[in-house]
Amino acid sequence: MKDLFSKIYRDKGPLGKWADQAEGYFVFPKLEGQISNRMKFQGRDVITWSINDYLGLANHPEVRKVDAEAAEKYGSAYPMGARMMSGHTDLHERLQNELADFVQKESAYVLNFGYQGILSTIDALVGKDDVIVYDVDAHACIIDGVRLHLGKRFTYKHNDMDSIELNLARAEKIAEQTGGGVLLISEGVFGMRGEQGKLKEIVELKKKYNFRLLVDDAHGFGTLGKTGAGAGEEQGVQNDIDVYFATFAKSMASTGAFIAGDQEVIDYLKYNLRSQMFAKSLQMTLVEGALKRLEMLKTMPELKNKLWENVRALQGGLKERGFDIGTTTSCVTPVYLKGSIPEAMALVKDLRENHGIFCSIVVYPVIPKGLILLRMIPTATHTQEDIDETLIAFSAIRERLENGTYKKLSAAIAKQQEQS
Repeated sequence: MKDLFSKIYRDKGPLGKWADQAEGYFVFPKLEGQISNRMKFQGRDVITWSINDYLGLANHPEVRKVDAEAAEKYGSAYPMGARMMSGHTDLHERLQNELADFVQKESAYVLNFGYQGILSTIDALVGKDDVIVYDVDAHACIIDGVRLHLGKRFTYKHNDMDSIELNLARAEKIAEQTGGGVLLISEGVFGMRGEQGKLKEIVELKKKYNFRLLVDDAHGFGTLGKTGAGAGEEQGVQNDIDVYFATFAKSMASTGAFIAGDQEVIDYLKYNLRSQMFAKSLQMTLVEGALKRLEMLKTMPELKNKLWENVRALQGGLKERGFDIGTTTSCVTPVYLKGSIPEAMALVKDLRENHGIFCSIVVYPVIPKGLILLRMIPTATHTQEDIDETLIAFSAIRERLENGTYKKLSAAIAKQQEQS
């Protein structure tokens, strides 16, 4: 019999094997200072493009005031206990009612965290006789939720309608045999590519197939649609989303999440979501803070307008300079380059230390080998100066990547490590 830990000693995993070179810089970096368009990294001032504070609420003075007053009033513990036992309050109910109204649903239920919330929602919606159909590029929280499912599950090619229909037909055939139903899961916005899920086209398939639709709209909530109600509103199909999920961790710059849908569905979920039934209630400081943030989403459209002004300037500038930003239809701005992981490390180091630009780097196994993805998140706090400096920097690093500078640099570093 093997030692349980033997695999840990033998194989650190596709990302873990780079830990000695990457940790503290490329992964687990420490940004310092107030959350803003410009922060500090290892003592240097950097323009930050990796903070999901879309509307700039994280350090808005009105938000900071409400957060501070709520902390003084309630402390960090109240209410104690799970919602079903001793952690339910009038303010939780008020927040739920306002969220339901904002996303145009009958009812909503506030969740402690986004990741465990969507995972538990999937678990509660399906039983062993049901079939799940979901996008192959779904976020890890969705994948983990699907892993809990004891029945059949099928992935479809990313945003591929032929693949979706093929798998719906397979799922429907199995469900007819088991006596179960079909749940289709899509994201409103795919956080890596920036593409919106094809919700309008998926909803159209309801005329042909019998399924329910769950949408994780973490990146769409607050940024898309006329009122900010998300990707469903943007595409004109909000009413046809059976269960709508969003997190407070993006546009609301906080912690928590919620699900919304028909009253009877939400009532069922709140009595069957294990991650909520057996976990401490969302603290009152976060509930009061969420109410203030939601009020600002509804009454300050200038925040979303400024966000999109910056999105258009950044994405337009990148396109004009010939950068590949894929097919993003959201604020998420991916920049695709070709190169190895060592080249990517040299490139990002140059970008941060010589140009003062901080953005997230994504490499294999998250994306195919040979590609480098620089993922950028524009916010309402960014300025045209930030954008102009970034565009100049990106042109410079692309030239060095293409002329082999980073390849030579990474080879030299590797040789030094071998000799040491």
